[in-house]
Amino acid sequence: TCRDWFQLTLKEGLTVYRDQEFSGDMMQSHAVKRIEDVSSLRGRQFAEDAGPMSHPVRPDSYISMDNFYTATVYSKGAEVVRMYRTLLGKDGFRKGMDLYFERHDGNAVTCDDFLSAMGDANGVDLSQFSRWYQTNGTPTVKYSSKYDEEAKTYYLTLTQESNSDEPLLIPISVGLLDKASGEEVVATKVLELKEKEQTFEFDGLNGDVLPSMLRGFSAPVKLVRAEADASEEEDLAFLAARDTDGFNRWEAGQKLYTSLIFQTLEGNQDESKTLDYVEEAFGRALNMDGNDYSIQAYALTLPSESTLAEEMTVVDPVALHKARGDVRESLARKYLSEIRAKYDELTEAMESSGSGEDIKLDATSIGQRRLRNVLLGYLCCIKDTAEERDAASELAMKQFESSYGMTDRYSALNCLASMDGEESVVARRDAALQKFYDDANGDALVLNKWFMCQAVADLPDVLDRVKALVKHPDFTLTNPNRCSSLISAFTMNAAHFHAEDGEGYKFLGDMTAQVDKLNPQLSSRMGRGLIQWRKYSEERGALMKEALQELADMKPISSDLFEVVSSSLKE
Repeated sequence: TCRDWFQLTLKEGLTVYRDQEFSGDMMQSHAVKRIEDVSSLRGRQFAEDAGPMSHPVRPDSYISMDNFYTATVYSKGAEVVRMYRTLLGKDGFRKGMDLYFERHDGNAVTCDDFLSAMGDANGVDLSQFSRWYQTNGTPTVKYSSKYDEEAKTYYLTLTQESNSDEPLLIPISVGLLDKASGEEVVATKVLELKEKEQTFEFDGLNGDVLPSMLRGFSAPVKLVRAEADASEEEDLAFLAARDTDGFNRWEAGQKLYTSLIFQTLEGNQDESKTLDYVEEAFGRALNMDGNDYSIQAYALTLPSESTLAEEMTVVDPVALHKARGDVRESLARKYLSEIRAKYDELTEAMESSGSGEDIKLDATSIGQRRLRNVLLGYLCCIKDTAEERDAASELAMKQFESSYGMTDRYSALNCLASMDGEESVVARRDAALQKFYDDANGDALVLNKWFMCQAVADLPDVLDRVKALVKHPDFTLTNPNRCSSLISAFTMNAAHFHAEDGEGYKFLGDMTAQVDKLNPQLSSRMGRGLIQWRKYSEERGALMKEALQELADMKPISSDLFEVVSSSLKE
């Protein structure tokens, strides 16, 4: 067990890492699992790192320990454990684990005990690595490179920036691809970045190469080029098509999507080739051979709004939501016939395989469902005209009614929940919501999903709907999961939660105040929906800060919630 609460990440980080590896084995694709875990890390933990509640994986102080059951302690803690595995190799990591158990079985232990076992078992000094335990924030690694044709040598220069006074030990997994042929000429190699700036040399190369950086997301850092380069997007398109690392192939596509969304947001994509690169990558993903349907599904999925927001200095959630939606719709319209053909092909394959009520849980079947639901999302985002809305709602309703499994049914329900307009469209939406509720038959977990899909719906009156659901007989503030499924879920509906009138902030503040009297642990988590006020415009920030101040002025206020709001209000 842990010696004290400060060591919580030792237990939880290791547990999350073990779960990730086990799940990757079960999925028969560690790349798929890595994509899921990194997407979650960037969407939640990176935001935590950038906010007023930022803390190291091993906090050095707290008012309420309840506030440190966080994404940093759990998810980033798992990344720290993963870095041991990356630095020491599979066998070295196992040797370290064996020594750790041998030394400390039955004892109260610390993060330092774990680090010592890893180092001693492998005869290496990991004292520099220990800085990860005491450094908050997300480090940034910048890279630049050059190829010396005469010396046949490639030089890769890495620099690091972090909140640590001294350099961190950062494992950077790198592969090199020949620019002319696309062949991998240097297989994955782990570079140990130990200085503020280091240059690594690769000899014996017969031509210029392109680096595949941070393979498998080998460290929880932000990776950027040292200087903007006009060839960057061309390079990303190259990697999206040819990288031998599954995670990095996906990552290159995500960066292209991100670039196009931001260009759309700023209204300056007319003279760019980004759209061509994105359409090429999207079309290639849509027509992938083989049966790795999950990889295909993720390759077709745009970055989430929360991930995109982490790339912005000042976040405009409404504009970001529109820009992402515009890019999604443009891709859907461009490839409409291909998307529909693939959707129908998967539907037929799933029906002919005898899925029916016997839901298959093998990797292929899971991937088929995942891909088909991504395609359904694209088909249902085309709804500018009455005819398009009718066709989209009819398709989603057909899947909803014909599906036995929760995955397919819930995906269809999510599409329907965001549909509005003509009477026939609204009738399908409301009928599906009622049917899902009735079929839940009081099951708590299913009802949580019913509340959640309405809280995140893209409807102009969604806040009014959420307020009405607070009064629903199946809703209660005394049930943490039920409360989170509606109120906390609404805060993730960024474009509507951050509406310029500030009504979303007032609603959250009111609900948080009520919950604080019942469950301080939950209220402190709910209050975090307001603490990033510095990331938004002056107007939005002022409204969020006002809601926080009202919470801070409450008498009485729990220590859990006080720690969150007081930290965020510090200038």
